Amino acid sequence: MKRQLTKTWIDYYKQFGIYLFLAAVFLFFAVTTPNFVSYKNIINILRQVSMFGIVVIGVAFVMIGGGMDLSVGGELAVVGMVLGYLMVNLHLPVAVAIVLGIILGCLFGVLNGLVAIKLNIAPIIVTLATMLVLQGVAYLITGGYPITGMPDKFVVFGQGYVGVIPIPVIIFILFIVFGWIVMNKTYLGRYIYALGGNKEAARLAGINVDRLTVAVYTFAGFAASIAAIIMVGRTNASQPGAGSSYPFDCMTAACLGGISIQGGEGKISGVVVGVIILGILDNGLVLLGVNTNFQSVIKGAILLLAVAIDCYKTKAKRSAK
Repeated sequence: MKRQLTKTWIDYYKQFGIYLFLAAVFLFFAVTTPNFVSYKNIINILRQVSMFGIVVIGVAFVMIGGGMDLSVGGELAVVGMVLGYLMVNLHLPVAVAIVLGIILGCLFGVLNGLVAIKLNIAPIIVTLATMLVLQGVAYLITGGYPITGMPDKFVVFGQGYVGVIPIPVIIFILFIVFGWIVMNKTYLGRYIYALGGNKEAARLAGINVDRLTVAVYTFAGFAASIAAIIMVGRTNASQPGAGSSYPFDCMTAACLGGISIQGGEGKISGVVVGVIILGILDNGLVLLGVNTNFQSVIKGAILLLAVAIDCYKTKAKRSAK
């Protein structure tokens, strides 16, 4: 009887928990924060979460596949600095700079996947090392100075609109649709779930797990490069410290959205809700004048809670077998 009650609670949380959390957070700030529900602020939240959300979707692919990517923030920073250097210092055309930036981001992802596979190192260690290296490289490119004065044709990616919808939000929506289709309607999505659920069983089923591993890390690098384009365009500057909080914020949003830290479980729709929750928290706490250090405390507590619930669900499943 006890096992049945536990299972019911888990199922209830998986179906409604994150949506109730979203509603509670939104209502709290709507009541306590002036102008929180204004049109201008809602658009601002959507613009903020678009860059972050694109990266989280890339990280979600990796985590569902049983991996971890802490290097996305460093990838974003380096790609952003390279974009600025190519366009402002070397005066390359915008299209050429964008293509080179995307290729660079994908190469970072390929490197992460290959190192994890060939050297048989835990992905969290590989990407932690890559994160530290890339953070240093971002500062070395210009000695720690930002690059400003991007071409107008480039700035539109971060500041432009299509009708009343910001271009970054449109790009985020495209990533959501792509992620949902891949993970729910294609064999590739099934293979990624299988890879995260049981790597050896996936191998025995005929899945090329090494190639698939490299593919999901490459997609994460691609997502980071797209976010870098949007961020540089929005701020009209390449900042070496850009994306410094992304590694753990992405993990928090993914786990909060139902992605299992152990892989093989989670949905893109849940990830999107997790991204929106963190976006609302960031925006609402800033409007309330809450100290940024306290914001980090809240995010850390949310990450711990999300991982604890994930571990509890896993333990309950094993007990029910």
